[in-house]
Amino acid sequence: MALIVVGVSHHGASLEVRERLAYRASEVPGLLERVRSEAGTREAVLLSTCNRTELYLVEGEREAVPAVWTLFGERLGGDASGFGYVRRDRDAATHLFRVVSGMDSLVVGEAQIHGQVRDAWEASRPASSAVLNRLFQSALLVGGRVRSETALGHGAMSVSSAAVQLAKKIFGSLVGKRAMVLGAGEMAELALASLQGEGVRAAVVANRTFERAQALAALYGATAVHYDQAWTALADVDVLLCSTASPHVVVSADRVRDGLARRGDRPLCILDIALPRDVDPAVAEMDNVFLYDLDDLRAVVSASVERRQGELPAAEQLIGEEVEKFWQWVAGLAAVPVVTQFRDEMNRVRERELAAALRRLGDLTPEQRAAVEHFSQSLMNKFLHEPSVRLRAAAANGRGLGVVDAARYLFGLDERRASEPDAADHSDEEAR
Repeated sequence: MALIVVGVSHHGASLEVRERLAYRASEVPGLLERVRSEAGTREAVLLSTCNRTELYLVEGEREAVPAVWTLFGERLGGDASGFGYVRRDRDAATHLFRVVSGMDSLVVGEAQIHGQVRDAWEASRPASSAVLNRLFQSALLVGGRVRSETALGHGAMSVSSAAVQLAKKIFGSLVGKRAMVLGAGEMAELALASLQGEGVRAAVVANRTFERAQALAALYGATAVHYDQAWTALADVDVLLCSTASPHVVVSADRVRDGLARRGDRPLCILDIALPRDVDPAVAEMDNVFLYDLDDLRAVVSASVERRQGELPAAEQLIGEEVEKFWQWVAGLAAVPVVTQFRDEMNRVRERELAAALRRLGDLTPEQRAAVEHFSQSLMNKFLHEPSVRLRAAAANGRGLGVVDAARYLFGLDERRASEPDAADHSDEEAR
């Protein structure tokens, strides 16, 4: 069994690359079906967030990684491997545990990634099975432990709050400013809370589903507007924060230009934290418009990362312990079929040699034949008892995969021995 993660993230891929590789919930089943078919994987889970797209796989009979890069390349319109990474086995488990703990996030310690990993696993459940289910269960438990047993997430920024800090760079203070939030999901709610925490005087919430906009606005004393009315409101707000789930641009240059014509010289700060982006990049070229996207958050979060450096060793140690527990379970899973295969292989040898011996012994009574067969069976069981016990014990103490690999090699369990019939004939010759 090979556990693999193939992915791209904010560490090596630009926002433009990440948004092309972002998958909507409706696209997940089709992608996983193609992965299992074209990459030959036994299990698969897709994690797609604003800062990463990753496929967690249990490899089948053929190598899966090239097929995954081909699938990503189709979407990107070019080679995706240059932007990404591959992690295998323990490193793959460690990577997921760090991701779910917020240690690999753009905003280190963010809490939102825990729910995103949980949702990704749930959406991929039809394509996952024993290994990935255990991996993601373990990962979510690890994320919870890191959050509760270390101070890594204490006071951590979210992507939304980091974006609001960018707005402060324009205005110095947001006290008394007006803001509009486009979207009504979790990130939009966090943004609304952050804006009000910075003293925003009045806020507007716009969403394609007006009822959701009303529900969110009611929680924070904001005003809900219908989606089509949002563009008129651009003339009156100082900050526009965009966090919709739209697969294409919703804030076009023309819509912003119309709003600017009614604003005079007042600056407009636009915070686009959606992936794919909500705002046409051309908007950044307009006078008195300050457009920030996800990649612009790095300068804001760098200080937050430095404050959390001291918490990383404790979190890494906890993750290392949990990876070891998970890998011991994997080793045990691998040992069972090897023990079975080992015994089956040895039994085939016993039966072959028994048949040759009985031919050489000539006529025997049924009782004599039964005694010889019993002897062969008993001798084989005694020979195999200690190796079988030790293989199972190795799985329990964390050395299982190394011992299992050695057993496969020593006894040729992975080889399809085309010469086996010849070996049987040779044994018969010796018997004669």
